[in-house]
Parts: sequence; structure tokens; C-alpha cells
Amino acid sequence: MSIKKFTIEDSATLLEAISQIDINREGFLLVLSSDNKMVGILNDGDIRRLLINGSSPSDNIQFNKKFKRLMVDDSFDKLCDLFKLDKISFLPILNGYGELVNVITKKQFHSILLYGETLDLSQDFTEKHVLDIGFEIYNRPWGFYKSTLLSDYVQSKVITIFPYSELSLQEHKRREEHWVIVKGKGKVILGESSIDVYPGKYIYVPKGCKHQIINDTGENIVFTEVQLGDYFGEDDIIRYSDKYGRA
Repeated sequence: MSIKKFTIEDSATLLEAISQIDINREGFLLVLSSDNKMVGILNDGDIRRLLINGSSPSDNIQFNKKFKRLMVDDSFDKLCDLFKLDKISFLPILNGYGELVNVITKKQFHSILLYGETLDLSQDFTEKHVLDIGFEIYNRPWGFYKSTLLSDYVQSKVITIFPYSELSLQEHKRREEHWVIVKGKGKVILGESSIDVYPGKYIYVPKGCKHQIINDTGENIVFTEVQLGDYFGEDDIIRYSDKYGRA
């Protein structure tokens, strides 16, 4: 386990702490005694305040001895409740002897759950890849969308269609889509059918089915889209007609 990059001895200097934080790039350290007992935490803000108040880089660290922690057998509910606290961005995980065995960040916790992975407090989180859960907003000729989840088997989006705008008439070979209208009114072309849509209306778009949503009103349409399949790239969009010349 590579947890050492998150730890520092209680006898270390501020300069050593700065160097260690620069290595782990998470902005915090877990302070250990010589017998591997966890005795406190230290973050980059603490170090800055010490230096501003006149401490020298060669001085010993001063750390917070009161900190939130988990035990390896703690419940999922306790983990959730602790991460709901505004100031908690990471949690050390201790065994019954008070020894540090693991550490998990809030970003890792959210990523593991949102992407359907199994959470086990005994697993090594230190090298756990944090998947992107802060997607950008992407503009399109018809409006914009924001992805809210993207994994190997699902993508979800919130999509806004501007007034008198429309998606292209299109289909997908490798994904199906599930739409729920949350705001506005318009029309959906689904195969050979034309369907009026409004808040609460659900539309299922099977693989290989031509589909289009048209906003023929002066207000935005907002809908959620859940895509299920094995590929979600833009090159799986087959356009048959397009108001904006992309077909």
C-alpha cells in the first residue's frame, strides 16, 4: 500500500511536511507517532498559517489532534454521514489498535459509488483513480448539455433545447436512450410516430430507431437522458437530416 505518501512523523519539520504534500498533491498529511499510531492531521492551510505567524521551515510541525476518523469495520452510514460535513474532504481509516491502515477522500468516495464499484474500507484507496464527476457544459447549435455520469455502461445528461431549435433526426447503433421531459413542451419524432411531450413525459428510444426532439415553442425544453449501451461516442450518431447542416 502506498499510504506513506500521505503520512508524516510527528517529529518532522515544516519543510518536510511541505515536501510531502507536494508529493501526494492532495493538500493534507496524516501525522503518525513512531509506533504507527495516528495522532493528528495537517493540511497546507495549517502550514501557511504557521509560516505567516513566524514559524521557520526548520521548526517542528504543529498539527490538529482532534480529527474525524473511521474504523475498518465502520458502517456505510457512518461514512456517508461524515462526508456530509462541510469541512471533511478525507477520512483516515484505523484498525482497533489506532494504527493507520487506509485513507479515502470524498472525491474517491463519490466516484466509487456513482460508477457502480464495490466499496470496501479494507481496500487500498491511495492509488484509486478518481473518475470525472464534474463535467463541463457543452454548447450545441440547438442549446447545451451537461453530462452527470459517464462509465463503461451508462451515460446520463441534462439537455436544454432552446426555443424554436431541434436535435437532428438521428439514430444510434450501440446505445438506447431514455428521456424524461422536466420542463417545456414540444414534439418527439420516434420512428414513424410523432409524440407531443411535456413535463413528466417518458420516451424510450431503442437502438437503431430514428428519433428527434423539436422545440416549436418560445420556451426552453429541458430533459434528462440516460444512455445504456457499450459505447457513447459522438461517432455513434447517424444523422439523416439536420437544421444546422451537420447531416
